[in-house]
Amino acid sequence: MREFIGGVGLLGRGFTQWRRRPGLMALGLVPAAIVGLLILGGLVALSASLPALTEAMTPFADAWPGVWATVFRIAVGTALLGAALVLVAVTFTALTLLVGEPFYERIWKAVETDAGVPAFEAGYGFWRTVADGLSLIARGVGIALVAALIGLVPVVGGVVSTVFAVLFTGWLLADELSSRALTARGLTRRARKELLRHRRARVLGFGVATQLCFLVPLGAVATMPAAVAGATLLARSLLESAPPTAQARP
Repeated sequence: MREFIGGVGLLGRGFTQWRRRPGLMALGLVPAAIVGLLILGGLVALSASLPALTEAMTPFADAWPGVWATVFRIAVGTALLGAALVLVAVTFTALTLLVGEPFYERIWKAVETDAGVPAFEAGYGFWRTVADGLSLIARGVGIALVAALIGLVPVVGGVVSTVFAVLFTGWLLADELSSRALTARGLTRRARKELLRHRRARVLGFGVATQLCFLVPLGAVATMPAAVAGATLLARSLLESAPPTAQARP
């Protein structure tokens, strides 16, 4: 539990960057706001059409008794909305990092500079950002599908689906957000995965806290610069506590 809380605290430390570098953090709001408005529009449209969509997906329920048809369609609608929220989180992160890469690179490098670390050559680039973003969305689709199926389980499906979605989406967000600081140190994708697994609870604490902030109205926009800063601190903490084999370069 201490590790999990420590991960949450790293996001909190990311927010403290507003006090140290307010101008730079404010720049990080711009791409987040642009992408956030686009995604919010899609989410509002989905919510408005959700009753009609669930009926179109479940025509067989028309022959069921009224109460059971309503209960089943509510479960389907809830599962669809939960899956959509997973996709919103990963799509927002992927697109915002792509659109705002120059801004967020300045933020994580500033965090490294404040820590007394020499400047890194990021070696990330536009196409690497695109590839990682597509990978994030693809993995998010998988989590969304599983969460939607779990949500159809009677009685406990909604709760279990929510917990599953928050935990696994949180992990994806922590992985993606910390990838820049770790890649700049020469770690391969495989080495990064090993490093994250070494401190699962800490990674989950950071990722779950970020995911929950994203679910608050306008929270994703406000949280994104702090999440980038906090993920840099997460990467540093993982490297400091990792065994030598987990820090190996290619």
